[in-house]
Amino acid sequence: MPPAKKRTRRYDSARTRAAVLAQFGHVREAVDALTPEQLDGPTRLGEWTVRDLAAHLAWTVDSVPRLLAEPEPVAGGAGKDRTALLDWPFATVGAAARIDEQTRGIDTVDLPGLYARVAEEYERATADAPDERLLAVRFGPMTLADFLVTRTVELVVHTDDLNAATGGAVPFDRQALAACTRLLADALAAKAPGGAVEVRVPPFAVVQCVEGPRHTRGTPPNVVETDPLTWIRLATGRTRWATERDAARISASGERADLAELLPLMG
Repeated sequence: MPPAKKRTRRYDSARTRAAVLAQFGHVREAVDALTPEQLDGPTRLGEWTVRDLAAHLAWTVDSVPRLLAEPEPVAGGAGKDRTALLDWPFATVGAAARIDEQTRGIDTVDLPGLYARVAEEYERATADAPDERLLAVRFGPMTLADFLVTRTVELVVHTDDLNAATGGAVPFDRQALAACTRLLADALAAKAPGGAVEVRVPPFAVVQCVEGPRHTRGTPPNVVETDPLTWIRLATGRTRWATERDAARISASGERADLAELLPLMG
């Protein structure tokens, strides 16, 4: 867990709901077009094939109607406190084995049929569900509005994995990419609170982090700037700080502007 909490950014729930469906729609079109040989191909996710990755992407969205179908939990009940949105990126660390087991248990014989069912059930389940409805997420009760933001992270990160595995160009819904970028930027600020470094991920996020003198006027002495996909890959361990810095995909100025020891935020 992060050593400190910052005020959670507000997200437009209607846009987030639409963004999840839109990004899943992009993935659905891409998966429908894959050949059996492509589905059996490798990914950068260990032993997962593209088929396993496609199954996990479906599960990511299917988790929403599935959790909405369960009884609403009571925050603090059964020893579990409510999970705040900024807790989620850190809570996922160490969950790889369980996620792998769930993914391999999904029937992928008819991927087009699976994706069609998931999209339909997502739309139906979220149509009238209130934002504050609590879901029994494994880390502790979480509001629907917050959980949907986490779905944008899963979808965007794994869409990038899918593109890397297939050489495809599945597009990113702008709102999904924005929500994913902002949550991971805010997670960095929670992990390393302070005002010594300004991290810029235009056009979606600017946060201050790292202990030290806080800057208030003019150009900050310690600035990191990168693009959204590079930031997301750094935050989730898909790439390394030195690799992106050497490739000039990171601009870092100032003696404190080295975030290598703080990354990744999620495994």
